Amino acid sequence: MTDVDVAVESDLEENLTEADLEKAEKVFAKKVEIIGGPPPGPATLEAKDACAWFGDRLVLEGVDLVMPKGQVTALIGPSGCGKSTFLRLLNRMHELIPGAALDGEILLDGDDIYATGTRAQQVRMRIGMVFQKPNPFPAMTIRENVLAALKLARLKCSDKDTLVEQSLIRAGLWKEVRDRLDSPGGALSGGQQQRLCIARSLAVHPNVLLMDEPCSALDPTSTRRVEETIDELRGEVTVVIVTHNMQQAQRVSDLCAFFLAAENQPGVVVEQGPTDVMFSTPTDSRTLDYVQGRFG
Repeated sequence: MTDVDVAVESDLEENLTEADLEKAEKVFAKKVEIIGGPPPGPATLEAKDACAWFGDRLVLEGVDLVMPKGQVTALIGPSGCGKSTFLRLLNRMHELIPGAALDGEILLDGDDIYATGTRAQQVRMRIGMVFQKPNPFPAMTIRENVLAALKLARLKCSDKDTLVEQSLIRAGLWKEVRDRLDSPGGALSGGQQQRLCIARSLAVHPNVLLMDEPCSALDPTSTRRVEETIDELRGEVTVVIVTHNMQQAQRVSDLCAFFLAAENQPGVVVEQGPTDVMFSTPTDSRTLDYVQGRFG
């Protein structure tokens, strides 16, 4: 699905006029160049024998997982099994934690993101992240929030106004805020703030978007809008999402990886595969027990 299709489909749901639909098409017909930004298109992420420690404690061991470009991969499993830790490995945020260590490889289109000479800032520009709790910059306007990542990374944009509009449309927020772009981002509702954070991440045109339980603090309506946004991003951005909501994993993901940790043992990937298979005929009985709610 193209950006134009996404914009039109989203706007149709809001019963916009024909003129509004034509305007949306024109917005996405404009090519916005991010000078110094990521290469265009989604990218494949791959973990090879990934391990993580907090001090002397091994919390994640031997994870081998391919997250194909343009698809949505859900990381599922009980609390404390290493899902969020693994997510932080994928854009070098794990290394920001005092005493944290890691081993193995994380490859972005075949290149090791931890290779000597590879800057963490460049990695995080290509691999964006949306956190469990919405974290817009409260003192910034909605517009400034969308453009904040460009400013922090010192990137130049050929058309900031169009970029703001495109990013908010892709995040499913444009219709709700287009008349108040100069209002504080912190004044939005929780669900709107989360979609603003998604728009902020999308503004730099990342290849991958990581999402750590993005709907856990949202009401059902806001959750639906975020899930619609994830679905619309499919094909344009690689998405990796951590969720404890099994129905959500079924609704939004193409692939699932089931993490599990025995008592006092590090987390491991028990099983991975297409979502429909993982929820119907997994090979490991523990996977079926978990997705059917027998534990966790």
